[in-house]
Amino acid sequence: MSGNMNLTLKVWRQKNAEQKGELVTYPVANISPDMSFLEMFDVLNEQLITEGKEPVAFDHDCREGICGMCSMHINGRAHGPNNGVTTCQLHMRSFNDGDTIVVEPWRAAAFPVVKDLVVDRSSFDRIIAKGGYISVNTGNAQDANNLPVPKVDADKAFEAAACIGCGACVATCKNASAMLFVSAKVSQLALLPQGKVEATERVQNMVRQMDLEGFGNCTNTGACEVECPKGKIILFSENFFSEMRRNFFLK
Repeated sequence: MSGNMNLTLKVWRQKNAEQKGELVTYPVANISPDMSFLEMFDVLNEQLITEGKEPVAFDHDCREGICGMCSMHINGRAHGPNNGVTTCQLHMRSFNDGDTIVVEPWRAAAFPVVKDLVVDRSSFDRIIAKGGYISVNTGNAQDANNLPVPKVDADKAFEAAACIGCGACVATCKNASAMLFVSAKVSQLALLPQGKVEATERVQNMVRQMDLEGFGNCTNTGACEVECPKGKIILFSENFFSEMRRNFFLK
């Protein structure tokens, strides 16, 4: 695409979780197709500040697709129209001049709105705090070639660890289920020898906390697989679900 674009943004504005929000329309002009979606929002906020208006609150940190904070629902899809990318990796060349783009926060009771497009995802942190770690003494670090981990298990554990906890799986699920996130975090540890010691206790505690946080149940619609920005996770999602169920019912 050559030339800059003029766009119409419909952005969700909401002061906090208690107050009612609404979509507000903003025109933005002269947007380069090489900008990232977040850079385009920087332009919008500079425009609003110049006009004496309050800028749009949105979450971001690394802008490299690693932290998962740049969570936006764009035209009805978590992280936007492209597969395998986070919002910060989405570029404006994915849109056309004259497009209207609707931007909303994650929609889930367990992710209450903080302000505008920022949601509170600390529920994920509390799930991890209940078991997403290894507390047994594993001794000094060994040479990697001496670790008795079959390659197939190591590969699956790496795939599970690719989950960045962005919450796209929850935001796109009709039940707001956190099953993909929890099963990935359970599996990345349960598949390794050091993590097997606490495997059943870990999954019991993490699933219990997931339910307490108000996430819905998984009904295997597969929406989470489609929207996960780390595409490799979807290749093993059924393995992760099976691993979690197996350890859950062992106790």
